[in-house]
Amino acid sequence: MTKKALIVGISGQDGSLLAQLLLKRGYKVFGTSRDAKKSNLKNLVKLNILNKCKFFSLTLKDPKMILRCVKKVKPDEIYNLSGQSSVSLSFKEPRSTSNSIINPTLFFLEAIRKSKKKIKFYNACSSECFGSTGSKAANENTPFRPKSPYGVSKATAFLITKVFRESFGIFATSGILFNHDSSLRPDKFVTKKIIKGVVDIYKKKKNYLDLGNINIVRDWGWAEEYVKAMHLILQQEKPQDFVIATGKSYALRDFVKTAFKVLNLQWKKHVRISKHFVRPSDIKKSLGNPKKANNILKWKAKYTMKKIVNEMIKSELNKKI
Repeated sequence: MTKKALIVGISGQDGSLLAQLLLKRGYKVFGTSRDAKKSNLKNLVKLNILNKCKFFSLTLKDPKMILRCVKKVKPDEIYNLSGQSSVSLSFKEPRSTSNSIINPTLFFLEAIRKSKKKIKFYNACSSECFGSTGSKAANENTPFRPKSPYGVSKATAFLITKVFRESFGIFATSGILFNHDSSLRPDKFVTKKIIKGVVDIYKKKKNYLDLGNINIVRDWGWAEEYVKAMHLILQQEKPQDFVIATGKSYALRDFVKTAFKVLNLQWKKHVRISKHFVRPSDIKKSLGNPKKANNILKWKAKYTMKKIVNEMIKSELNKKI
């Protein structure tokens, strides 16, 4: 029997890549957006899967509408990838960030409970929940110490998911994903900003790339590998939470140097540091321990930071204007 998956936030990087993966695996894929006719679905167009998915116009502020959607689709799996995804923006818009992450999580879990159907639920959690990990990599037992409104919201959604799992017996899980990129990453993210900036300098469209703190350290992965982990999490017999990471970290400075080196440019000639791009509170080092995912899911990240940079630059160079 063909499985049905409902992806909440299908138009984003992870949602579109997950849709592509599930379609390849024979799923019927349903996606939600505020307006299914007008929503920005360019990622699905780029992946050539737009016409293979079905869409529902849905406001995530309305729990009754969410319940109707769940009852109509009757999905086997729900992937909750929605919500404001910029850490920087969460400092400027903490309330809307919180509402966009916490409320949909609660509403979909409540819809599953009321539907009385055996629906598996995946919640997209974030390494931002851990705050700075220091030299010791964070695992599933590491306490949360978020340092941004975004991180606090993701931590709350994680706890709500856990409560519904333990209290109502729902197959509800969270993937605590560390940073992961692809050619579909929006320009508002610093990694994409760097890649686009380097390519623009290479094409002589600009001379400088303005950045904030380039000494921060992150665990960077490849999004196409990470959506495979999301799917694997819902294929287990028992619901469990998993840290999804590479287990290796690099300074943003290294990411910048690598990007400029790919195009034979001297990064120090083109990078300017500006206090304007420094966050009010930032994580110094973020490193994940994926051992549980390695052992139980049989999942392991293969892409290195250098390969990620190369793939993103290749895509940016070939992008049609």
